[in-house]
Amino acid sequence: MIEIKNLTKKFENKIAVDNISFKINRGEIFGLLGKNGAGKTTTIRMLTLQTKSSSGEIFYNRNSVINNEIEVKKLIGVVPQHINFDQDLNVYENMELHAKLHHLKKSERQQRISELLEYVELGDVSNENVRKLSGGMKRRLLIIRALIHRPKILFLDEPTVALDPQVRRKIWELIKNLKLQGVTIILTTHYIEEAENLCDRVAFLNHGKLIAIDTPKNFCTKFEKNSLEEVFIELTGDKI
Repeated sequence: MIEIKNLTKKFENKIAVDNISFKINRGEIFGLLGKNGAGKTTTIRMLTLQTKSSSGEIFYNRNSVINNEIEVKKLIGVVPQHINFDQDLNVYENMELHAKLHHLKKSERQQRISELLEYVELGDVSNENVRKLSGGMKRRLLIIRALIHRPKILFLDEPTVALDPQVRRKIWELIKNLKLQGVTIILTTHYIEEAENLCDRVAFLNHGKLIAIDTPKNFCTKFEKNSLEEVFIELTGDKI
């Protein structure tokens, strides 16, 4: 589904992502793990065409993103780490604005928005200003906003940051259901138990370098550890 080859991003004298290569399979949940500054968000920004790479290549369905940016943007949905709704609009209006940006026709917009709001149990607050929503509601709204155009690939950058454990698990269930619907999901997270619970495979980044990639189970077996947290400490000598 996605392949990156020798991807590098430099900012003046700093190398944020350092010559990394890997593939993401169709229909899997793929996790990018690492400490702050490891290069996770920069990698996501390059994959979602928000930031240009300094060197290297990115392929979607074996096609280079070069000269194919419009087609790639139709394929992907992006859920940012930070809340970025229009604070002057209500829930429905924020969804409608995003639908218009993706050129959905009026009848399709209305049906799709209602369908998604019901899917995440936000139908009752569709006329509420987004400022009044709880943190968990805002996260769910961010996710369905990214799904408005039915993307085949969903990028989630720290989707449960600052949420309490109960709400976090509700988001986990939403992510698992999206996988069952055939959506390929790439997520970054600081919560190791989140990656263990959700991801088919994970990649560890450290100082911009890809240091290891495998399934959570294989990591724990190989390093004879009980958790991914212990594996990461073994690999880097530090906690995430």
